Amino acid sequence: MKILYTHPTRETGQRDCVAFVDVQLNDDVRLYGLRLVRQPDGNHMIYAPQCGQRRAATFSTPMAKQLTELAMEALEAARHDQR
Repeated sequence: MKILYTHPTRETGQRDCVAFVDVQLNDDVRLYGLRLVRQPDGNHMIYAPQCGQRRAATFSTPMAKQLTELAMEALEAARHDQR
């Protein structure tokens, strides 16, 4: 599992999308446009994109945590590169 691309946004409020993330789950599956969202408690969580009113995919809690950790690392690297 790895992050292919991270695009930080300029949103700064609670429950804002702070980045869009593309991820490769394995050699066969890639997901594009996942949203890294800041939660009201300050933590972050990754969500699949919406397809109308529904999410295009969901993740188990362990997978969501792992994807979130990878996305946060990629976001910090992207912010560092922008300086």
